[in-house]
Amino acid sequence: MKKYLFLLLLAAGAPAAAQPAGPLAASLGSVKLAFALNAAGQPTYSVAYGQKPVVNASRLGIALADGPGFDGPLVLLGSERKDADDTWQPVWGEVKDIRDHYQQLTVHLRQAAAPGRRLDVVFRVFADGVGFRYEFPRQLALGNFVVSDELTEFALPADHQAFWIPGDYDTNEYYYTHSRLSAVDGAPQVKASTEIAVREAPDPQAVATPLMLKADDGLYVNIHEAAQVDYPALQLHVDRASHRLTARLVPDAVGNKAFLHAPCRTPWRTIIVSDRAPDILASKLILNLNEPSKIADTGWIKPMKFVGVWWEMQIGRTDWKYANSADTLDARGQLIPTGRHGANTANVKRYIDFAARHGIAGVLVEGWNVGWEDWFGNWKENVFDFVTPYPDFDVQQISRYAKAKGVQMIMHNETSGAATNYEQHFDTAYQFMNKYGYPAVKTGYVGRIIPRGEHHDGQWMSNHFVRVAKAAARYRVVVDMHEAVRPTGLSRTYPNWMASEAGRGNEYNAFSTGSPPDHETIMPFTRLMGGPMDYTPGIFKLKNYEPTGKRQVRTTLAKQLALYVTMYSPLQMAADLPENYEQHLDAFQFIADVPVDWDDTRILAAEPGDYLTTVRKAKGKDEWYLGSITDENARQQPVKLDFLTPGQRYEAILYADGKGADWQKNPTAYQITKRVVTSKLVLTLKLAPGGGAAVSFRPVGK
Repeated sequence: MKKYLFLLLLAAGAPAAAQPAGPLAASLGSVKLAFALNAAGQPTYSVAYGQKPVVNASRLGIALADGPGFDGPLVLLGSERKDADDTWQPVWGEVKDIRDHYQQLTVHLRQAAAPGRRLDVVFRVFADGVGFRYEFPRQLALGNFVVSDELTEFALPADHQAFWIPGDYDTNEYYYTHSRLSAVDGAPQVKASTEIAVREAPDPQAVATPLMLKADDGLYVNIHEAAQVDYPALQLHVDRASHRLTARLVPDAVGNKAFLHAPCRTPWRTIIVSDRAPDILASKLILNLNEPSKIADTGWIKPMKFVGVWWEMQIGRTDWKYANSADTLDARGQLIPTGRHGANTANVKRYIDFAARHGIAGVLVEGWNVGWEDWFGNWKENVFDFVTPYPDFDVQQISRYAKAKGVQMIMHNETSGAATNYEQHFDTAYQFMNKYGYPAVKTGYVGRIIPRGEHHDGQWMSNHFVRVAKAAARYRVVVDMHEAVRPTGLSRTYPNWMASEAGRGNEYNAFSTGSPPDHETIMPFTRLMGGPMDYTPGIFKLKNYEPTGKRQVRTTLAKQLALYVTMYSPLQMAADLPENYEQHLDAFQFIADVPVDWDDTRILAAEPGDYLTTVRKAKGKDEWYLGSITDENARQQPVKLDFLTPGQRYEAILYADGKGADWQKNPTAYQITKRVVTSKLVLTLKLAPGGGAAVSFRPVGK
């Protein structure tokens, strides 16, 4: 048997006769891919959409730390092409069914010189783009190896408009810049973004993915990645003269990019393209490139809305910590309370009562556990144990009270960046959640990462986030990860990984200059391309909500409602304080009504940086919910109602910007109207500067 295995491995590592160098091709619809070895034996690819170039001939390859890599010269051993067309159903999501239709081209390559290592490049061509990845077959010449660089390029044909944030190793929480590629320079923004706790962006011409591009010839192009597992996050270095983008991988603590062992593979590099902006948002290419669910029984995974003890701490009304410092002790050695601790039993009950009255399923509580007096800034490993509450948080009483009210509690596990400490506490933390009936947890990684020297978006942490999803699944807990690597469609493989932050959320309106009015029109084309975001919408008090009185949320109230449709998440927070909602319960009704799981989604109108109108069909119901938003400019948005069932009458409740509404001068002006509509009608939505509109459609006469 051992001799037989040896012969198999020997055959796997043996050179084969080279085939001609191409070109090889694959296509579907308007999307065409070509592969070839250039004169130097370097692998290249190109992508076209109809007659328009998307990516000109661009290098492929992987550089290794230990000897010759896959940067050429290589020889072509062979290739295969196959077609696939299937349909699958997500556990939750924006649509009920997803079609997975592609043509696949697999290219087998070998180093021309010894040791003759082999590499496969796999391309999948969809009607809306291309995905490709590197695969390393089992072979004697390649066991354990270290990736020192990835040589993937995207040679763009022109100086496109780009929507980008700096390529930072530790954060994706910058606001977006809209510029030509030739103007990319992230250094000033990185330096100025002092509200972001941890920043490391050594290359001023590096941008994060997803990168949204618009060509002057009318094409929209989105570049990202899918199924990022056991590999660092992809960033792109912009050559401002040639408009060539080159892969930049987030390094580990010793400067390498990835430690691998063949057989293995990289994440998919994704290019989504269309001549219509709505098609970019409707694409399921990234989800399709991820593996099916590794969780066999998914019946316990339930989307939900929630309120929480959170915004009041963000705006400085209360605090996470119980005492002023870890050394503020009384004669018995006990912490002396400040009286400002938000996560106290009475206050939590207030949120539970509000949730119960309005049919909100969950309540999140941050700052409930000991450790917040010394949690940030010291690169400290053992900060939290994830099971010990402060003296004023009666976990047993709160759990009983919530259960009696029909409300579920959502756990909060802040790690202060100490991923090692969290991993040591996985079992005790999730057993604690099971004991007290917490079906969901929000995790956090504020601060520098431990293991020291690792980055939020490096290989080690990418694997950590997967380990969190797996550990939570063992205990039937769903996860919302903050300060995590930006999503790449892994919610298909681990459907309990329901949401992430990994972007500039609504919280920045609490403690910084906030985000500009066009921010939410860009985010769906960038951050949300890889998966849902816990954006925390629903702020109703848009001015004078924090001590200085100088900050304001740069939207109207109606736009905050619309975000529940345009910014998708199956874990969706109503982020403001109960008392602020109680002053506008007529508007809050939309938040109470809007679902978090859908059978259908249609992008009716979209332009990155300008406007977005999305309509969604509720799971298992003939009900539709629409959100429409704009940037700083007022707009009139016509909406054809042909998505409604023909012949059926619907009551449309329209939550719109009111007379004189304006995000700067009059953000809380709104009006609510009702009318009966059919699929033959057209609504015209009047959006104020920084404004929006939300509409619910429910059948009449059923």
